[in-house]
Amino acid sequence: MIKLPGILKLKPKLKPKTRRAAKATEDAARPDVFQGTAKKRVNLARSRVGFVTFAFVAVYAVIGGRLVHYSLAKDDGAVARAAMPLTLARRPDIVDRNGAVLATDVRMMSLYADPSMITSADDVLDALLPIFPDLDAKRAYRLLNSKGEFVWLKRQITPKQQSQVLAAGVPGVGFRPEVHRFYPGGPQAAHVLGLVDIDNRGLSGIERYMDRTDGISGLMGLGLSGAMDLKPFETSIDLRVQSILRDVLVEGVNKFHAIGATGTVLDVNTGEIIALASVPDFDPNNPPPATDPRMLNDAITGVYEMGSTFKAFTLAMGLESGKFNMNSLVDAKTPLIFGRSRIRDDHAQNRILTYPEVFTYSSNIAASRIAAAVGPDYQRTFLENLGLLDKMDTEIGGAGTPQRPQKWGGVFSATVSFGQGVTTTSLQTAAAAAALVNGGKLLTPTFLPRSQEEADRIAKHVVSKETSDKMRYLLRLNGTDGSGRNGQVPGYRVGGKTGTSEKIIDGKYSKDRNFNAFLAAFPMDNPQYVVLVTIDDAKKVEGVPGRTAAWNAGPMNGEIIRRTAPILGVDPDFGAEGAALLASY
Repeated sequence: MIKLPGILKLKPKLKPKTRRAAKATEDAARPDVFQGTAKKRVNLARSRVGFVTFAFVAVYAVIGGRLVHYSLAKDDGAVARAAMPLTLARRPDIVDRNGAVLATDVRMMSLYADPSMITSADDVLDALLPIFPDLDAKRAYRLLNSKGEFVWLKRQITPKQQSQVLAAGVPGVGFRPEVHRFYPGGPQAAHVLGLVDIDNRGLSGIERYMDRTDGISGLMGLGLSGAMDLKPFETSIDLRVQSILRDVLVEGVNKFHAIGATGTVLDVNTGEIIALASVPDFDPNNPPPATDPRMLNDAITGVYEMGSTFKAFTLAMGLESGKFNMNSLVDAKTPLIFGRSRIRDDHAQNRILTYPEVFTYSSNIAASRIAAAVGPDYQRTFLENLGLLDKMDTEIGGAGTPQRPQKWGGVFSATVSFGQGVTTTSLQTAAAAAALVNGGKLLTPTFLPRSQEEADRIAKHVVSKETSDKMRYLLRLNGTDGSGRNGQVPGYRVGGKTGTSEKIIDGKYSKDRNFNAFLAAFPMDNPQYVVLVTIDDAKKVEGVPGRTAAWNAGPMNGEIIRRTAPILGVDPDFGAEGAALLASY
């Protein structure tokens, strides 16, 4: 072989495996290099294992998180969604003045569906419709085919319906608890308590007032009401008296084939409404549509001509004006003529009447002369001061607006004096009457408890105590010797005044259709309560001499007093006056 100078020897190119083996042999020959390389390899292996471990942990953490989220979102019917309405829906009980429950929450179940878990909406509906015949099939079908994971199918179902759904094994549906507003007395105080909607929010009556003024609505909106121990909401209503009042009204409407009736029991010293009812009424546990006539609270919303009950205000006006006293004489010999209008008396005496006789004979002519003597301005102001001509709002709302003559004087003042040509509500009439017998203090009626101290602080003096004392005498006299005889109750010294007004039919006063009222207070030596009953379009029935207020509203009023006076703590007095009344029965 020839050796060429300056040419290096080239190492043969090795294969990878051979190269690694050679490297390992070379490193092994150098201990320091071998140890460093080994450490790097160990560290690299550890890094790889750590990375893989971290990756597995991260992946499983994501999966676990999704599972937790999914379980919270589902939890047999979207508990996360469903829990919120349950928390918001709780309301405090409503109780009467003695703590009896008028409204409370009860737990019920509601039916929901998860559309994402339903393969056939037809199969679900086939199973549910026999259980819920009133289910809106079209709406339910649309919901079951919607995108999402939670839809309501039926709110607040019965335990029997729940068990039927469970027995049917309907896929993709479930239950969640809710609270339902329950009224133990049914229709007894329906117009006072009002209603709530499906989500337990007040729509009317005390329910609506409570939401607006006690912050319940705000607490519900924040989700706090369910976690708070809410105190019962107290009212001025006495459930015992309320029940009796409604029973008498229902019986009266049925007996006299009337359109409806109202009743009010008012504490004359505090203005507290002890009972108030309007029939026909409704059961708030199963209410009719809002447009149903039964939903109308006629005692507060309805405005009517109150007829001769207004003569109590006219005679009080005459006394208060100073133009008349108990010894005054008033001419009622002949009818009054105003152009084409003629004012007559139903029980004409055709003579001059004493002031008390004006009341006991219920003279339209004499009342008109009293109004003419005091003048239209004084008359209007007097009635305004009694709260009869302006809207009177209470906690439950819905107050009707009285209608007054467009101008005062002449025939208009004359007709207003006996309750014609002016309309007002039953509750306003009762409140004004209370002022005539309690010493002259007008108190805005309330459905809430009110102390005597608070009443004295807010009272508005509208007549003098002297006028009030004389009106108590006149009302009592009419109760014993006048049209109020049929409303008497032995031992309770009832004073009263009837009112029979002709209804306006097709723009004209009807001779055979009446709106009747009976206004009473008791006991007249120390008045504590006013009771006002109205009955609309009562018919003449067999065994009853007439269809005027003396024959229907009067006896109904007496029955209410007879049954409620002992409950209200009014003791009967069978003294000389009581014995005489008892002997007349």
